[in-house]
Amino acid sequence: MTTQNSSTSFVARALALDCAALSDALDRSGVAGQCYQIKACDPKFRMAGHAYTVLYRPAAHGEEGHVGDFIDDVEPGSVIAIDNRGHDHMTTWGNILTEMAHQRKMAGTVIDGINRDVALCSELNYPIYSRGSWMRTGKGRIQLAGLQVPVQIGGVTVYPGDLMRGDADGVVVIPQALQEQVLGIAEEITHKENTVRAAIRSGMRMDEARRQNHYHVLQSPDYKKIGG
Repeated sequence: MTTQNSSTSFVARALALDCAALSDALDRSGVAGQCYQIKACDPKFRMAGHAYTVLYRPAAHGEEGHVGDFIDDVEPGSVIAIDNRGHDHMTTWGNILTEMAHQRKMAGTVIDGINRDVALCSELNYPIYSRGSWMRTGKGRIQLAGLQVPVQIGGVTVYPGDLMRGDADGVVVIPQALQEQVLGIAEEITHKENTVRAAIRSGMRMDEARRQNHYHVLQSPDYKKIGG
């Protein structure tokens, strides 16, 4: 694999792009990769990395759980993507996991569900994205159902190794096979939008600056036919 297409390069390129531009690039690529209602616990959080997926299920009565015991085996730089089916009446993540993930240099955690102990992730600047926070434990309520299996995060199917990017707007997922394509389109969109801004600052009318740069079709799957 070339340096340009290495995992490290993909992550660095994703970090240089806003989720909004990546969302538009996903739209142009015909990919629904925007995680609905998944938000940063702190708006200053930024992350990018490849997914390590975790699936939970409800625990049976009296069943001993092992919530979070997977974390010792996750590669540094990963985004831990946890599917708890959107349940908001118990957590999947708290301060011990936050401290461990921060220590092991994970890129961040994304939860289709909720977390607790928000203060520590803000203090450590460890990015956590979820549907919200509440303090009720998942211990005894959920059980590990699978690791490195396809999961659902905000309506998006996430496979192990998919590229995940989070910022103040939320989280997007880029399929592993489409990283080069989506990142390249997002870089083009960002360049076009920066060109529009520069033209406006120089005194051009916004409608004219947008027209010249085909602004209204940048996200369209038909962009190459319309404006490319």
